[in-house]
Amino acid sequence: MTDQTKWGTTATINPRKGFRIHLLVFLLAIPVMWVVWYLTDRTYPWALWSTLAWGVGVLFHYLGVYVFRKTENY
Repeated sequence: MTDQTKWGTTATINPRKGFRIHLLVFLLAIPVMWVVWYLTDRTYPWALWSTLAWGVGVLFHYLGVYVFRKTENY
């Protein structure tokens, strides 16, 4: 898959790299949310909703890249 950059050239998009970046950001951001929850009002686990929703997004991203991928070689 290619995408046109703002300078008019084309760049190859690697779906696996995109997934790895998504997973890395997820793994770094979710603990920060839980720390903020822990240091503030701990009566309602609001970070749970973010964890679950974002986790579903990461799961579908994984499925789209590795399980239901197109026949292109990466």
